[in-house]
Amino acid sequence: MSLFRKIFGSKSESKEEELKSLERGKYMPEIKLPIDEKFTINFKANGGKFLYCEDLNEVFESLENIIEENNWDNKKAFFIDSKLKDKFKNAGLSTTEKIIDSTFFITTCENLIANDGSLLISSHQIAEKKLTELPDNFIVFATTSQIVENIGEGLRGIKFKSKQRLPTNITTIKHFKSSDEKDFLSYGSSSKNLYLLLLEDL
Repeated sequence: MSLFRKIFGSKSESKEEELKSLERGKYMPEIKLPIDEKFTINFKANGGKFLYCEDLNEVFESLENIIEENNWDNKKAFFIDSKLKDKFKNAGLSTTEKIIDSTFFITTCENLIANDGSLLISSHQIAEKKLTELPDNFIVFATTSQIVENIGEGLRGIKFKSKQRLPTNITTIKHFKSSDEKDFLSYGSSSKNLYLLLLEDL
């Protein structure tokens, strides 16, 4: 076999592989995607905007870009989580204690659910507020270790982490499209313009 064929493979071999992938029958088992890839695909399909960050500096850069893109320079951010507010204290944000005065809400989440691309949240993130009471614009800070396969796994994780006192107000956010893009499937749900700052921690 020639050196180039070893390196690049033959055209007929690549065509054969292409045919094999096209010949997968409908009864063949589905190709199992990695959990992070599955979450990303489903999250984007729900209308979410996803920014992958390798370190905290990239998180702050991405946050700056989001603010610039939306012309939120003179707008106020709302936090419920004081630890998160402290983490973002050097991001140059103008904050408010009143939801009514805010344009965007910065929060964390309990888990990222891969099989439907939703975000699992609880009173740890939103206190006892309803999603409709919070700003329409969400910026969620999460880590790759928070990605779980399904909601059952997420709920078990909450139970395990909160042995002393379980959080209340557990819900998921799944629809991230603006209200004018709502379809009948998202009727009655609180749709948010949502950005996810996902920090690599694995």
